[in-house]
Formats: sequence, C-alpha cells, structure tokens
Amino acid sequence: MTWQERITVDPTICHGKACIKGTRVMVSVVLDNLAAGETAEEIAKSYHLTTEDVQAAIAYAAELARERFVPLGMV
Repeated sequence: MTWQERITVDPTICHGKACIKGTRVMVSVVLDNLAAGETAEEIAKSYHLTTEDVQAAIAYAAELARERFVPLGMV
C-alpha cells in the first residue's frame, strides 16, 4: 500500500485539502486525532475508515515533512 492509493486532492472536495479517497475526511483531521492520543483503530471506527487509511495519512504527512520544514524558534 502506498499513500497515493488512499489520499486524494480534489479542488471540489473540502476546498482542495488532502482527504482519504472516497470520503470527506481530511488528512489533517486524522493527524489531529492521532496527536490527541487516539489510536488508529479508534479513528478508523469514528470516521468509518480503515486502519490502512490512517496509515496512509501518516505516510502522506511524512512525505510532506521530507519536502519542507517549519522553522523552529531559537531557544
């Protein structure tokens, strides 16, 4: 499985934000839930996704992180 098989960007769906294919569940929503401590299984059940969809969202985020960075403040 690659994230490209499960993630889509369509300007007519969710204002062009990355979503799980065939849904209106944005990748950012999946990631926010993971960051809040939800498990992949809990997220999948809540949003009617598969755990593979959640894994694809993580892989998509990892790809984005490789492509750009957000500068952190100097400590």
